[in-house]
Amino acid sequence: MQREEFDQFVALASTNHVVVRGMEAFYETMLRMQDQTRAAWVKEVIEMERARIFNALRFARNIFDAFDEAGFDVTVMKSLDHWPDFGNDVDLYTNSPSDRVIEMMRHRFDAKLAPRSWGDRLACKWNFVIPGLPEAVEIHMGRLGQTGEQLVLASRLPSRARSLQFGEYTFRVPSASDRLMVSTLQRMYRHFYFRLCDVIDSAELAASGDLNYHELRSAAQAADIWEGVATYLVIVSDYVSGFREAGLDLPEFVITAARFGGNLVYFGKDFLRIPILPQSAELYRLQLAGLLRKKELHSSARLGLLPWLATAAAVGQKITGSDKGIW
Repeated sequence: MQREEFDQFVALASTNHVVVRGMEAFYETMLRMQDQTRAAWVKEVIEMERARIFNALRFARNIFDAFDEAGFDVTVMKSLDHWPDFGNDVDLYTNSPSDRVIEMMRHRFDAKLAPRSWGDRLACKWNFVIPGLPEAVEIHMGRLGQTGEQLVLASRLPSRARSLQFGEYTFRVPSASDRLMVSTLQRMYRHFYFRLCDVIDSAELAASGDLNYHELRSAAQAADIWEGVATYLVIVSDYVSGFREAGLDLPEFVITAARFGGNLVYFGKDFLRIPILPQSAELYRLQLAGLLRKKELHSSARLGLLPWLATAAAVGQKITGSDKGIW
């Protein structure tokens, strides 16, 4: 592996949030091979990534303390799921009033609000730029889901959160079930692709024994995304089974509820892609039908805007080369 190839390898690991885990394994391999040159390359990458993560954690802890002092609830979503790796931003959720949170962020951290896209406004999320922190701080307030259609899941997220330690800091993070549902919303209903970290993180969560599948089914059904959650788990299980003797030990009712599996997943543009039509579109239809059946008209109307938003983003991408300001 030449330096240019190594740099491409690191970029792919970064895109998939497995820099620390991937490079540590690679480093051990280089030491066994007594390849001091490439071992030095890898060690440098690991040290730089750990420095980035430490800086992000320090800011995240300061933000947490500010929320606590202001009497606001706050939970870290997604960013810490990849530990000892870390996401591209500091992702938070709160049920606190948006105007007060924005004022607190500006006052305490000299934070600047990044421009909001149509999707950001629907999803009720704000991105903050803080001096000294390269990563954006993305705060979801009062709603979850691509169009902010998830109210029940959002409202109970902080009360079900648990405290876990990451390095020298402790944070409140979603319960195992909520964490999996948030991942499902992001992968199966928004981006339509998996990062390698999503597979690894979810497989480790399933193996940890923290998941109560009956409770997960009940919560996911209440959010009208049970079929999506089951499909997500089966995809992870099928992918994992290609690299070890077996997949995840999933209950039969999870497998039965899944709409498709890992056989339809393919690699493209640095990610593991899942088909949008007709498979993912069917999951969207089931979610919308569930909201309508329960007469949650406001959430249904928000979710009904998703195809139009996606179409506008696709047109914008084709015309200008970017979906900035839309998605």
